[in-house]
Amino acid sequence: MLSTYLGFFGFTLLVIFYTSYKLRKDKFTTSEGYFLAGKSLTGPIIAGSMILTNISSEHLIGMNGSSYENGIIVIAWEVTSAIALVIAAIFFIPKFLKMGLTTIPEFLEKRFDGHIRSIVAFLLMSSFVITLLPIVLYSGAINIESVFDFSNMFGISNEASLVYTVLTIGIIGAFYAVFGGLKAIAYSDSLNGVGLMLGGLLIPAIALYQIGNGDIFNGLRTVYNFAPAKFDIIGKPDSVLPFSVLFTGLMINQLYFWGMNQSIIQRAFGAKNLIEAQKGLIYTGVLKLFVPIIIVLPGLIAFYYFQDQYYETPDLIYPLLVKKVLPTYLYGFFAAIILGAVLSTFNSVLNSASTIFCLDIYKKIIDKDASDAKLVKYGKLSSVILAAIAIIVAPFVAYAPDGLYMLLQELNGIFFIPISSIIIAGIFFKQINTKGAKAGLFFGFTFYILTTFVLDINIHFVHLWGIEFVLNFIIMFLVSRYSTTKKAEVYKEKLTEEKPWSAVNIAGAILVFLTILIYVLLS
Repeated sequence: MLSTYLGFFGFTLLVIFYTSYKLRKDKFTTSEGYFLAGKSLTGPIIAGSMILTNISSEHLIGMNGSSYENGIIVIAWEVTSAIALVIAAIFFIPKFLKMGLTTIPEFLEKRFDGHIRSIVAFLLMSSFVITLLPIVLYSGAINIESVFDFSNMFGISNEASLVYTVLTIGIIGAFYAVFGGLKAIAYSDSLNGVGLMLGGLLIPAIALYQIGNGDIFNGLRTVYNFAPAKFDIIGKPDSVLPFSVLFTGLMINQLYFWGMNQSIIQRAFGAKNLIEAQKGLIYTGVLKLFVPIIIVLPGLIAFYYFQDQYYETPDLIYPLLVKKVLPTYLYGFFAAIILGAVLSTFNSVLNSASTIFCLDIYKKIIDKDASDAKLVKYGKLSSVILAAIAIIVAPFVAYAPDGLYMLLQELNGIFFIPISSIIIAGIFFKQINTKGAKAGLFFGFTFYILTTFVLDINIHFVHLWGIEFVLNFIIMFLVSRYSTTKKAEVYKEKLTEEKPWSAVNIAGAILVFLTILIYVLLS
C-alpha cells in the first residue's frame, strides 16, 4: 500500500510543482490573463489541454464499458473527431480569431443580437453543470475508489465512499480552477496528458503481453479470435451506434464539440496567433486517432477475460481490468493519472463556465462597466458556486441504464444540436436573420426533449440529431424569409487577418485520409 501512496502523491506533486514553476511570473489580474491565458498558448500546449479536457474518467470508464458490451463500433466517437478538427482548423477558428472572440456566445451577439447570446450562454452553463461535470466527477470517483478501496478502509458503504470521493475531487478541482485560470489548467493538462497516454497504454500492453505469453501481437490475435464480431467497425443496424449515424447526426455533434464548444475552443482562443491555434487543432486530431488504444481496446480485452458476466454493469469493467493486469506497485501512479484526467476536464469546463457567466451574462446584463479585476473576482466566485452544483448533481448519475458515456452523449444532444445549427447558420448563411435563429434554437431544444425523453419514438438518438439539424434549418430559413429584423447595434470585425498555417490543408487532408483508412481496415 505504501508504493500506491508514493506513486499517487509523487506524480500529483510533480504536476503541481511543474505548473507552479511555469506560472511563477504570471499574474492573473486581467480578464484576458485569467480566461485566455494571456494569449500565450502554443500548438502542443493547446493540443495537450484539448485532449485532456476531452479524455477523462467518463471515457476510460464509459467508453471501455461500452466497447466491452458493444464492440469496436463505439470507436466512431473518437476517430471521426479528426475530421471535425480539420474543418474547425480550416474554417471555424480563422473566423473566430478574426472577430477577436473570447466566448462562443459572443459570436452570436455579433451575428444576431444580445438576447440570443444570453440564452445560449445560459444553455451552455446548464449543459456543463448538469450533464458533463457530474458525470466526470462520478466516473472519476469510481476509478479512485477501485484503487484505494476507501469503503473498506473506513468501514463505510460503497455509495457513501463514492459521495465523499466526489466531494473531495470537486473541492480540489474548484480550488485549481479558481486560483490558476486557463493557463494553469493548460500547463497542468500537458503533463497530465503525458501521464494519461503512458498509463493508459500500460493497461492494454500488459494485458496483451500476458494473454500472448510474452508477445503483444499474439495476445491481440488471441483476443480477436476469441470474439471477432466485437472487432467489426460497421456493426449491425440495431447496434448501440449504427454505422449509418456517421451520415446523419454524429458529424454534426463532432463539429460542435471540436469547433464550437467553449470548453474546447477556449484553448484556441488563448493561442499566440492563428498558426498556433491551427497547429493545436491538427495535433489534437492526430492524438484522437491513437486514443482508442486507451479507451476502446481495453474494453475488448476485458470481454476476453470476463465474457458477458458484467453486461448489466459495464461501467465497472475498466476498474476490474486495471486490478487484474496492473502490478500493485503501479496502482498509485495510475490513480494519480486518473485524478489528473478528472481534474483536467473538471477544471477546464469549470473555467469555461465561469468565463461564459462573467463575459456573456454578468458583464452584458448585470454590470456593463465591470472592471477586469471585478470580472476575475466574479469568475472565481462563480466557479465555486458551479462546482457546488455539479457535486450535488453527481450522485444522481449512478444508475445510467446504457452506461455513463451513452448517458452523457444523449444528454448533450439537448444543447449541442440546436446551438450548433444556429452557429453554422451564422457563419455560412447570411440570409438567416435573428428571428430565424431564435426560432431554430427554440424548436431544436423542444424537439429533442420531446422525441428523446417524452415520446416513445423508436429512432436512435444520433439519427434524431440529424433530423433535428435539418428541421432547424428549415425553420430558420422559413422564419427568416417571412420576417425582418433590425439589429440595434452593428459590430465590426477586426480589420487585420492573421496569417494561417501554411501546412494546414495538407495536414488536414492526411488526417481525413487516415480516418477513412481506419474504417476500411476494420470493416
